[in-house]
Amino acid sequence: MAGATGGWGKAPAGLVDRFTEAIAGVPGATTRKMFGYPAGFANGYMFTGLFEDRWIIRLPPEAIIELEALGGEPFSPMPGRPMRGYLAVPESLVADADAIQPWLDRALAHVLAMPPKRGR
Repeated sequence: MAGATGGWGKAPAGLVDRFTEAIAGVPGATTRKMFGYPAGFANGYMFTGLFEDRWIIRLPPEAIIELEALGGEPFSPMPGRPMRGYLAVPESLVADADAIQPWLDRALAHVLAMPPKRGR
């Protein structure tokens, strides 16, 4: 949620720690900032990241339907501008390292199946 100055809020330290731990367990993933938050990349594509107090993930269409059924919500860094293919992970999965890891694996597989992104 945008702060009073129009900027984005800071990610909670505990969420950043959980994210960092989870990404460390993903083979071939690299991390860098996206929107000023930590994000996981592979094959030149962001496959997961943080945004304010949310964990976002990139998935293929069939997996998006599955995650929406579990409470995943479309990700819009700006109101009315959703990023296609990305969902905010439900808190129940974020809080459970064992539950989120298979979703990270699916997101990684999704971007690894794409043609390599040039310039990265």
